Amino acid sequence: MGSSECLSSAILSLILSCVWLGGPCSCSAGTDSIKPGEGLPFSENLLPGHRHLLGIWYTSDVNNKKVWVANRDKPISGTNANLMLDGNGTLMIIHSGGDPIVFNSNQASGNSIATLLDSGNFVVAALNTDGSVKQTLWESFDDPTDTLLPGMKLGINLKTGQNWSLASWINEQVPAPGTFTLEWNGTQLVMKRRGDIYWSSGILKDLGFEFATHHNIYYFISVCNDNEIYFSYSVQDGAISKWVLNSRGGFFDTYGTLFAKEDMCDRYDKYPGCAMQEPPTCRTRDYQFMKQSVLNSGYPSLMNIDTSLGLSDCQAICWNNCSCTACNTLFTNGTGCQFWRDKLPRAQVGDANQEELYVLSSSEDIGKPWWIWIIILVVAVFLFMLPVFCCSQRNSRGDGKMGKTSCERRKSSTANTLSDSKDIDNVKQFSLVSVMTATNNFSDENKLGKGGFGPVYKGKLSTGQEIAVKRLSRDSEQGSAQFYNERLIAKQQHRNLVRLLGYCIEGEERMLIYEFMPNRSLEDVLFVPAGRKMLDWNTRCNIIEGIAQGLDYLHKHSRLNIVHRDLKTSNILLDHDMNPKISDFGTARIFEPNASEVKTNNIVGTPGFMPPEYAMWGVYSQKTDVYSFGVLLLEIVSSKMNIPCGSNDGAGNLINHAWKLWGEGNSLELVDQAVRDPHSTTQMLRCIHIALLCVQNSAEERPTMSQVCSILTNKTEGLPNPNPPPLCT
Repeated sequence: MGSSECLSSAILSLILSCVWLGGPCSCSAGTDSIKPGEGLPFSENLLPGHRHLLGIWYTSDVNNKKVWVANRDKPISGTNANLMLDGNGTLMIIHSGGDPIVFNSNQASGNSIATLLDSGNFVVAALNTDGSVKQTLWESFDDPTDTLLPGMKLGINLKTGQNWSLASWINEQVPAPGTFTLEWNGTQLVMKRRGDIYWSSGILKDLGFEFATHHNIYYFISVCNDNEIYFSYSVQDGAISKWVLNSRGGFFDTYGTLFAKEDMCDRYDKYPGCAMQEPPTCRTRDYQFMKQSVLNSGYPSLMNIDTSLGLSDCQAICWNNCSCTACNTLFTNGTGCQFWRDKLPRAQVGDANQEELYVLSSSEDIGKPWWIWIIILVVAVFLFMLPVFCCSQRNSRGDGKMGKTSCERRKSSTANTLSDSKDIDNVKQFSLVSVMTATNNFSDENKLGKGGFGPVYKGKLSTGQEIAVKRLSRDSEQGSAQFYNERLIAKQQHRNLVRLLGYCIEGEERMLIYEFMPNRSLEDVLFVPAGRKMLDWNTRCNIIEGIAQGLDYLHKHSRLNIVHRDLKTSNILLDHDMNPKISDFGTARIFEPNASEVKTNNIVGTPGFMPPEYAMWGVYSQKTDVYSFGVLLLEIVSSKMNIPCGSNDGAGNLINHAWKLWGEGNSLELVDQAVRDPHSTTQMLRCIHIALLCVQNSAEERPTMSQVCSILTNKTEGLPNPNPPPLCT
């Protein structure tokens, strides 16, 4: 950090006098260190009866938000106190309200010093005779509170058992450990709510986490060795940063970038990273807490005087109690809980006995006057009838058939397009100049290929990050759909989906900017002799499992429940570790969770990967992707392309060939000779078995992707015999 933005040496004395949140601040200090026998006193202006804390904050933070609090659960009472480093090198707060609060009770040295470093770390160190540091005895970074600073660790010291984790404040006034904690499990950040997993960041890879966006000033560090397992981060020179876990489960940085927004996982919408929760039988997802002024002349039905509970805890308790209708904190400092069972009428201006409570209701509009509901109904009917009127008017103007088709096309477009552009701009927008600079003005040397949407270029940002740019052709209908689809898919983040970094819209230019995949597509590697050398059997298994997990996420765990409809080897990209990333969502569609199938007249996809019910009748479902996965699995095992059924009567059709070998008991002959290994025979045969289950002729008989993931993981789980696939005749 630059010195102008660093943590000031005056902070310690300031916090000793005023961090009790609301009192006067009138003392100062001109040093960043305390020597043995020295101390920092409280201000004489402290008011009796208040409780005080020792902490650290950024001097540049106008809100004086504390990044570390020493005695967060042991506030000091009284007016006489000092932070002291005694002659033995023990750092402690001595106060008139009770026993000293000691920080380095097990590590002390007579020749020592306590120093507040520019990093924000408050350190007690033993010194050599020449004044140089001999040993660190104690440091505040070993005891984080709710804030992670650059250089701090989250994780565990395997030698000492030291655990580094964050714990939220109970609320903005009470810094004692609250509802949420944040930990590092070796691969990802995990937020817990009272010990239960609430949200996780997804695995840290390359430049970030799967389920969290971040500012581009960060450099991430992950360490795993015999001594410690931890995560840390650093920033560019001159930048300041703090990551804060707040009392409502929000996790954000200095710049307001949200890793997780407040209350994000409290409901049952499928936000990326949120842990699965089972709602009470009495609640539906449209229930929510609303802060309302209500008429309340009675007492709460129940009270909880536990001062370790905050508002988030009160709402969680109320949510899970079917008789609870409203709640609030109990004490003036925002702790404790009180609950109501009765429905309380909303107060009007001037009413007596008004009280603000957090009311559970199934509609934001509860309590509206009757005439408001009439207006809403009239407007709704008008909006519903408007498109019908437009269609009928168009049909009456001559060519009725064409008019009907146009209206149907509009309705189909509304139903099938994932979204318009109004609610999907959650990724970075790049300028045309920056993209042109990155791609050397879209030079031929940087061109990677071309698809139905337009050409793809390799580029490099000013930060050094490599990117892939899809430039939409102006006459490309597929590209237009993909442009909007992919910007929405960016919200569905998973380690096996290609990551959209941003987009560019200027004039008629439409471009999508992705993370660059150095090993190109699975097609580029699998069917080329030189490329196949990179694909040993273990790598192929990892690719198979990764694709399955990505599809399972799209089908079941993403917020939108998406069917890809064009899964094939060219749409599987490989990162530098050969991890698979599903790409190209131009033909993807939202699939309603309660729907079994959808029929369309606009059949898209690739021959050889489409199941018969889709290729012949336009009926698609999640089982469409399952079929494509089965074909993909056969190609990965054999290193051979599936040739669609045609005039060659099935010669070269991989599904025909696999089924024939299965019936003969010779399935192992399908496996690429380059990877055949006696030790992996069982696993190879199991993969072929799973593939044949996925390509069964009947969609109902195919497994779901969740079942596929389960049987890929559980190597001993029994499998049913497959029924015949669609065969070339």
